[in-house]
Amino acid sequence: MNQKPSLPKGTRDFSPEEMTKRNYIFDTIKSVFRLYGFQQIETPAMENLSTLLGKYGEEGDKLLFKVLNSGDFLSGISDDELLERNVPRLSSKICEKGLRYDLTVPFARFVVQNRDKISFPFKRYQIQPVWRADRPQKGRYREFYQCDADIIGSNSLFNELELIQIIEEVFCRLKINVCIKINNRKILSGIAEYIGEPEKLTDITTAIDKIDKIGIENVNEELLSKGISTSSLDKLQPLLQIKGSNQEKLDQLKTLLFESATAMKGIAEMETILELCRQANVSAPIDLDLTLARGLNYYTGAILEVKALDVEIGSISGGGRYDNLTGVFGWEGVSGVGVSFGADRIYDVLYQLQLFPEISAEQTKILFVVFGEKELKFSLQWAKALRKENINTEVYAEPSKLKKQLGYADNKKIPFVAIVGESEMQEGKVTFKNMSTGEQQMISLDELIRRLKA
Repeated sequence: MNQKPSLPKGTRDFSPEEMTKRNYIFDTIKSVFRLYGFQQIETPAMENLSTLLGKYGEEGDKLLFKVLNSGDFLSGISDDELLERNVPRLSSKICEKGLRYDLTVPFARFVVQNRDKISFPFKRYQIQPVWRADRPQKGRYREFYQCDADIIGSNSLFNELELIQIIEEVFCRLKINVCIKINNRKILSGIAEYIGEPEKLTDITTAIDKIDKIGIENVNEELLSKGISTSSLDKLQPLLQIKGSNQEKLDQLKTLLFESATAMKGIAEMETILELCRQANVSAPIDLDLTLARGLNYYTGAILEVKALDVEIGSISGGGRYDNLTGVFGWEGVSGVGVSFGADRIYDVLYQLQLFPEISAEQTKILFVVFGEKELKFSLQWAKALRKENINTEVYAEPSKLKKQLGYADNKKIPFVAIVGESEMQEGKVTFKNMSTGEQQMISLDELIRRLKA
């Protein structure tokens, strides 16, 4: 008995209808990226593990999908090594490549390799799938698309404003109400100094980034398990619960963290970005969230995440400033900032809120209904003329009963049909039928083109 086919957990098929909706998301995001002067690139699905490892922190490294070497990947591995079952050591010998975890690290690698061909500041966008060996759950997949926009080769905080404007424009076009949460890794570094645990910054940021998911008590337990002292933990709690307007929060931080030059620089950056947003009339709500950490190690300045206001789901966009990413590939001192849109979560939000448009530009606009070979030849000439006018057109490929052909149009949600019979051909016209109203009349080719374009 043949085994029933299945998909790996955390992956999905997409039907034509779903792809139409996904392309609506991609096309909307692409159009906004282009509006701000970003250019598209692509990178391979696989990268060398040396490119990926160590860029996402210990947690991220565990989620990398590794690819076995081609051929006899166990050649050179002794029986003793196999019996020892030291997985990290074995993987380093039998896996040289891995599936990309995000688009930012491959982008940094691309920039370093192509620095002589790029004009800086370089504004790129990239829409491709990424893979993470995560536990699948609602809104979290092992294979998913990211839509990234990055500006590299500029320190200006105006770039942060531009990305916030892009976020606002994308979600405005998609009709999703959002809140933009913002923080700064320099402030988090200052907090680590303030509580007396500067060397534990990665552990602190990785833990507090989970507050929304696991709660403050579990975060505190995790921090204790990482060696954070009880006294340091006590000093941390008030900082994570600072309330008030964005400026009031920053003023409180200035009072507490005044001895940290790093923190004060982060606070100044936040004030500049918020003032730029005010001057640019950004209308989306912006919330300074001191628990926002974004667990990726490469962030060094402003960080942000976007939450949908009308649906319970994780962040649907996020990003930040990274000053040192190209340095790990041998090119120091190049600053960048970027944002990533989670297309799969955006899809779920649009689906739950029923915000997808009824008719897509991809959809067939008219179907020619035919009853014989002569009618088919007649229809093909008209279909060619319509396609020259960029009107999506289908011709039913074989003569069938009218009910069957109209049913096909109905199932595919084709809004109009052109019925071709003996009388239509004699007059050089077609019977044009509106599938939603049922109205129909005989019209010429020019009139058909005019109505379909209207």
